[in-house]
This record gives sequence, structure tokens and C-alpha cells, in this order.
Amino acid sequence: MATDPRRKTESARGAGTVKAPWRQQLASYVDHHRKVARDSAQRLWRTPVASVMTWTVMGVALALPVALLLLLTSVQGVSAGWESSARLTAYLSLDTSLDAAQGLRAELAGDSRVAEVELVSRDQALAEFKNASGLAEALDYLDENPLPHTLLITPEEAVRTQSGVQSLSQFVGGMEDIDRVQVDLGWLQRLNALTDLLARAVWALSLLLAAAVVLVIGNTVRLAIENRRDEILVAKLVGGTDAFVRRPFLYTGAWFGLGGGIVAWTLLQISLWWLSGPIETLAGLYRSDFSLQGLSIDGALALILVAMLLGWLGAWVAVKRHLDDIEPGEIAGG
Repeated sequence: MATDPRRKTESARGAGTVKAPWRQQLASYVDHHRKVARDSAQRLWRTPVASVMTWTVMGVALALPVALLLLLTSVQGVSAGWESSARLTAYLSLDTSLDAAQGLRAELAGDSRVAEVELVSRDQALAEFKNASGLAEALDYLDENPLPHTLLITPEEAVRTQSGVQSLSQFVGGMEDIDRVQVDLGWLQRLNALTDLLARAVWALSLLLAAAVVLVIGNTVRLAIENRRDEILVAKLVGGTDAFVRRPFLYTGAWFGLGGGIVAWTLLQISLWWLSGPIETLAGLYRSDFSLQGLSIDGALALILVAMLLGWLGAWVAVKRHLDDIEPGEIAGG
């Protein structure tokens, strides 16, 4: 059965008339958001002093915990590198022969927990000590070599933990001809415990400063609501919805967050540039590769997004609390 072309055309036009309002509503919705966002930004630029002060307060509040987190991350990275290269030093008895020391080295090299074993003989240790100390002439007067054979034991990567290294140390210390085993990780464990404590303190400080940012933005938006009370009343009288009235203030909070995030990133970059020189000099004196790590591009974007979210949240709290108190009945009552 053939289809009438005119009917097909009319049905196509009917479908277009159904879809057109939906598209127009979406375009109108997006256009309104664009206009409200632009108008909110322009209002901030009309009061540059107040806006800059709010951005600065937000920037300082956001930069402080982020800077502490970056410092802790750098310290934890260096300590993790030291811990991963943990090595045991086993000192043999003075009466142990070189053949016996080589036998111990071969026995430990066959252990699955050991990656590498290096034997430093007594003569080699004395020669290295002479070169390092500058006391070669004085040491030549010694009747005998006071240094023992030494085994430098590098654990496997899976064993380079506190419990694994302690277990291996106890095993090596119980072997025959082993006089003493030294594992210099006590200070590193104390450093890790201290950094864990500081990390929790920094997160607590971050939450407190985030709450402070929300309160600052909330108070700023509350003042903006009071200044635009008449405008809000007129909008509600002509049928403006709560979402329509709320939208400009939410964008204001987001713009405050954007500016605060940029200020925080700027402060972090300036602080990093200012401190990098002295820190590199100090690390060089201690022969350490420690350096402060700045924010990556992803980290900077995350900081700005978090700042905008906090600004939006502060604005939403203020609008939720104060906008309901403004009712059109105030005009009639006045």
C-alpha cells in the first residue's frame, strides 16, 4: 500500500514541532546560565577591592594545607627510598678466617630473602679507612688490623619492610662467627611515625580551613543577598522560581572559588621558588636528593576545582539559609 507523500510531510512537520520546544528550552536554559555567569563575574569586577580580599583569604586558607601536604609527600618519598635500599651490615668475629667469611657469604647468597651479599675483607676495610680518614701514617704503626671481615647484605625487595628486615637480622645474628648485625633503621621508623602523625594533623587542619572558606564565602554571599533584596523580591513577584533566584549567587560563589584557587596556586609557586634554593643547599650538605615537589598540572586543576566546589558550597549554604526569609509579602507589608 503506497504512502501519501503529503501525509509523510505533515508527519515530519509535526515531529519537528514536537522537538522544537525541547531544543528551544535547552538552548534558553544554557543561554541563561551563560548570561548569569557573565553577570556574576562582572559584579565581582565592579568591587575589585572586596573581591581581591576575599580571593586572598581563600588563597591563603587553601595554600597552607596543600603546602604542608606537598612537604609531607616529599619527605615520605625520600624516606621510602631510604627504606627500600635498606641494607644489613654483619660484622664477623676477629678470629674468623677469610675462607670462613667467604663460606658465610656463599651461604647467605643462597638464601631466598637475600638479593646480594658483598664481602669486605679486613685488609680492604683498613685500606678504605686509611683513604677516608687521612690517618694512613698513624695507622701504619698498628701491630695488627683491628677491623673485622664485614658482610654487606641487601635484602630482596619483598623483604624490605620493618618486620622482614628484623626477621632477617635475627637470622643472620644467630649464624656462627657473626659477632654483630647492624640495621640502622630506627631513626627512619621514628621519622615515618612522625610523618604519619603530621599527615593526620594536616588533614584535620585542611578540614578546618575548608570549613573556614565555606563560612567566608557564605558571609560574603549573605551580604550580596541583602544588597539585592529588592531585586529578589521583584523576581519572586513575577514568578521567578527558587532555582532562578538562587543561580546568580551560586555562580558568585564559584567565581570566588576560582579566584581563590588561582591565588592559592600562585602562592604555592612563589613559595616553592623562594625555598627551593636553600633546601637544595641544605640537602647537598647532607648528600641527600631531597627536593620539594610542586603541584602537577592535574594537581593544580584539582586545587582549582576543589576551591570552586567550596565556593559553590558556601554560596549554597548562605542562599539556603537567607533566601527563604525574603518573601514577596514584605512589599505589601511595607
